[in-house]
Amino acid sequence: MAAIAWLVIPVVSAGAAAIWAGWATRNKSTGDSAELQGYERFREAMERTHSGSHSRSGAA
Repeated sequence: MAAIAWLVIPVVSAGAAAIWAGWATRNKSTGDSAELQGYERFREAMERTHSGSHSRSGAA
């Protein structure tokens, strides 16, 4: 019985490695449009917050 356990361990490990390799190399190209739109909104928000800050910088 112990010999079977020693044979099962590498087989299960190889199966897990094959599953992980398949998952790691999957096609992840969903497009960058959502990320680019979020970046554009971030830039616009940063420009709006910095546009009024110049008038208060010398008031101290």
